Amino acid sequence: MEITSTQDNDCTILALSGRMDATTTVEFDNVAQAALKEGHTHILVDMKDLVYMSSAGLRSLLSLAKTAKAAQGKLCFCSLQPMVAEVFHISGFDRMLSVHNDRESGLNELRA
Repeated sequence: MEITSTQDNDCTILALSGRMDATTTVEFDNVAQAALKEGHTHILVDMKDLVYMSSAGLRSLLSLAKTAKAAQGKLCFCSLQPMVAEVFHISGFDRMLSVHNDRESGLNELRA
């Protein structure tokens, strides 16, 4: 998995590409937790180029959501590909987490 981190005003965008599984989740955890520790508490995870997500990826996202909430932050997800969207739906994550169709609507929620 490849992770690109960028800033858009006070929002951190983590763009993921490839596969999020037991092997690659550790890298995501490190990048996301580092952003929170640096005070970047408004995070958008852009999954436009993420083609696969395992249960390890779901655990990682749930952990990030809890950590962001504890830090008084906001966390949104956007641009889920069909396979990843199905995993979110089956697991109920699409009802527990803030999921948007595109990056701009996710950023708008973070800024609100």
